[in-house]
Amino acid sequence: MTNLLASLNTKGEKHLLIGYSNITYLRIKSIIESGAHPILVCSTRDVLFNPAIKILIEEHKLVVIDQEEHQITSERVSQYINTLGRDEVDSIVDRVFVTLPQSQDQLKLQIYAQCRRLRVPINTTDDPKLCTFTLLSTYNSGDFQVGVTTNGKGCKLASRLKRDIVSHLPSNIGQICDKIGELRRTIQEQDLITLEEVELGENDDDNVVTHKFNALVHEFDQTQEEEKLRRNRWLSQIVEYYPLNKLADLSIEDLKIAYESHKHDAGVSNSTATVVHSREQKKPIASKRGKIALVGSGPGSTSLLTLGALQAIHEADFILADKLVPQQVLDLIPKTHGPQLFIARKFPGNAERAQQELLELATTALGEGKYVVRLKQGDPYIFGRGGEEYNYFQSQGYTPIVIPGISSALAAPVLAQIPMTHRDVADQLLVCTGTGRKGAVPNIPVFEPSRTTVFLMALHRIVELIPILIDQKGWVADLPVCIIERASCPDQRVIRTTLANVGAAVEACGLRPPGLLVTGYACEVIWSQMEKEIDAGGQGWIIEEGFDCGFNEGVLNVV
Repeated sequence: MTNLLASLNTKGEKHLLIGYSNITYLRIKSIIESGAHPILVCSTRDVLFNPAIKILIEEHKLVVIDQEEHQITSERVSQYINTLGRDEVDSIVDRVFVTLPQSQDQLKLQIYAQCRRLRVPINTTDDPKLCTFTLLSTYNSGDFQVGVTTNGKGCKLASRLKRDIVSHLPSNIGQICDKIGELRRTIQEQDLITLEEVELGENDDDNVVTHKFNALVHEFDQTQEEEKLRRNRWLSQIVEYYPLNKLADLSIEDLKIAYESHKHDAGVSNSTATVVHSREQKKPIASKRGKIALVGSGPGSTSLLTLGALQAIHEADFILADKLVPQQVLDLIPKTHGPQLFIARKFPGNAERAQQELLELATTALGEGKYVVRLKQGDPYIFGRGGEEYNYFQSQGYTPIVIPGISSALAAPVLAQIPMTHRDVADQLLVCTGTGRKGAVPNIPVFEPSRTTVFLMALHRIVELIPILIDQKGWVADLPVCIIERASCPDQRVIRTTLANVGAAVEACGLRPPGLLVTGYACEVIWSQMEKEIDAGGQGWIIEEGFDCGFNEGVLNVV
């Protein structure tokens, strides 16, 4: 059983601390930093040797009730709990922290019982069974906070895990929170977005994205309501897809200009290109002729990145990446004297104009003699516009180098233990899209029992597609299917269910893009007990979390 984690606003509260030890001082500091008022019940001789405690008392930040340890009784503690609190809560204290020796176990049990009866949260040091809450090992940077708990299994371990997590965060993570928060407020104020219109789960830290996160936004003839919500959804996608270190370097004005430059139907304005290049020191135009490579980066894990792709990343002067290229691949880009990186600004309803921007930026860089790498998730030629880009650059006088990548359509089923072809089960494989040009519903294939069908770009409209599959194309409702999201990434998620239940599964679990849908009886070749497990779970689907590539991905380098 896991605990419910929460971030609590304790400003103005009164917290009672009973007993003193080395950890009590740290708790007092945390209480003061949170805006609450600590009241310490202990013998003054236990605390006055600590100069820091004396300063807090002198500054009236800490109240100490001098109480010899043997005089602390259940009756006295009950009096403190019921009389030292705020007037607005009938003088009952807001929280209780107990730090008493093992010899006082009976007293600790009595204090715990009193707090439970009054519904006052209580924390007892080194005694999880006498706690209704525990403090996390925390790190703060501005409005950013991260906390780690081992649920009473060890403060040192929690602190070590916290340090390891923090070491992988950008140094200015607090600034990132400020920038994104400011832009979010600006967008909502300017577009007059109400709380009812903001996507469900926007303020819920556990619900990163809902099933509507990648909901279809038509490219043309948008209604006023679609236009109104487009910027808010665009910002959500930037937060979800863009690498954190890219957000750290991006200003509020950059994001505003990027959106405004795309808002007009005339195409990409010069101001957008200015945003990209303004941060780069201007270099002399090279005399050599530029070259371009269309590079597939695979589904996510660097273990599935080809050596050719890795070499291209290290040799490039300018990298144009899709927003779906995961952080672990972008981390391979050299930081010192490395290539300039630009992330596609594709937000809902803007794919065509954002694509044009990428083509124009690449053409400009090629004219400057640069080696341009167009980094694409998966394989450039499997629903990646690779053919369109090849023809475009060839028409500009540059014949692209194409470096294949492992498509998620092929890798994801393997990672989910689905053999897409299997004797007597599946003798053919079909890869198709769930979204056609300009958001149209594509030509859905008829059902073939011996075929494994993989749908890309379909989960955001799966509820719309299911009736077409079952009612119009003859697909069977109990067909085994599998949703695979963020394949090969550490936060990979696999949802196994049936065609009839897949819509409800997406509604209940939300989306973790990018994802795909695998359908067919091959889904149960290895997972032959799936139906039994689903029935046992009682919810119509089973969920598997996480992916382990099997080795340290940080050791990759150019051969």
